[in-house]
Amino acid sequence: MIAIGSDHGGFDLKEKVIAHLKDQGIECKDYGCTDKSSCDYPIFGRAVAEAVAKGECEKGIVICTTGIGISITANKVKGIRCALCADTISAKLTRLHNDANVLAMGAGIVGENLALSIVDTFLGTEFSGEERHQRRVDLIEQQ
Repeated sequence: MIAIGSDHGGFDLKEKVIAHLKDQGIECKDYGCTDKSSCDYPIFGRAVAEAVAKGECEKGIVICTTGIGISITANKVKGIRCALCADTISAKLTRLHNDANVLAMGAGIVGENLALSIVDTFLGTEFSGEERHQRRVDLIEQQ
């Protein structure tokens, strides 16, 4: 299951990502927000990150206007490696090299078509497991 959350600035894109995942038969849990009323991204970024860290969801997706604030919030949760991606190569490499478990995107930065491609790439790429990459992930987790 994929955890997903956004603030008001990412609400429309979050809804499109949810529909896209459902079309592919991928189950997701929506941690909010529930509409475009002004709200605080840390609430929703933290909820997604905690669900992933606790093992309730396999991976997470967080969205705000730039993706910056919500990614910072998600990375405050122990065990989370959230990567802000605005292209598919970054989404691929962060999975291959960093075993990122949460994807952040900026709804004001990427359009819908690119965002859906980023999501597909992120979710469809496995961690390489190479020794050098695992060593680095282990060092990140020690912090």
